[in-house]
Amino acid sequence: MRILLIEDNARLANAIVERLQLDGHAADHCGTLSLAQDHLRVATYDLILLDIMLPDGDGRHFLEQQRRAENATPVIVITARSAVSDRVSLLDLGADDYITKPFDFSELEARCRAVLRRQGGSAANIKRFSDILLDPHSGELEVGGRRETLRNRELRLLEVFFNAPGQVFSKTHLMDRLFSFSDEVTENAIEVYVGRLRKRLEGSQVRIQTVRGLGYRLVGPN
Repeated sequence: MRILLIEDNARLANAIVERLQLDGHAADHCGTLSLAQDHLRVATYDLILLDIMLPDGDGRHFLEQQRRAENATPVIVITARSAVSDRVSLLDLGADDYITKPFDFSELEARCRAVLRRQGGSAANIKRFSDILLDPHSGELEVGGRRETLRNRELRLLEVFFNAPGQVFSKTHLMDRLFSFSDEVTENAIEVYVGRLRKRLEGSQVRIQTVRGLGYRLVGPN
């Protein structure tokens, strides 16, 4: 998925971005709220990681503004404040979760997965569509009793299709979901990953269909 990190501590931000990328996510980093606003105007994100104390303002005000603007993108707040009243205040403002500094990266990853599962309306890891099963946590795809471990971007792309079967996604939209601004890629990259997924899905009743001039969609048996 594509994640926006708003954090002014460069060392911490670099470590978080590197970890997210290793986990297969596209991650953009902003050190200020104004830059974050610019990113949100031109890109769609699946999750926002938000620090509170930033050079040009308070992350709580930013969160409140996003919710007033009806931006429902999940937000995990990164905070150094551990008081119960502070955590309750963040949740009341519209945060989906929070994590207190210092934290272990494995905990951050787990919280990201949990928030994204809830956003997708599921409390479980395993997703099913027609005759295939997908475990986003392990990256395992089960097709006709055969198990395969997907590569990171294969997994993220299949998740996009899984979350909206039948919906047509343009190459531009898929690039936006899979790659960050720092990635130098072309639309051909999407063709490559779609081709790989089609091979993974061989033997199932599910296929990725090309909609000429529009993009791709995941379809099951008629």
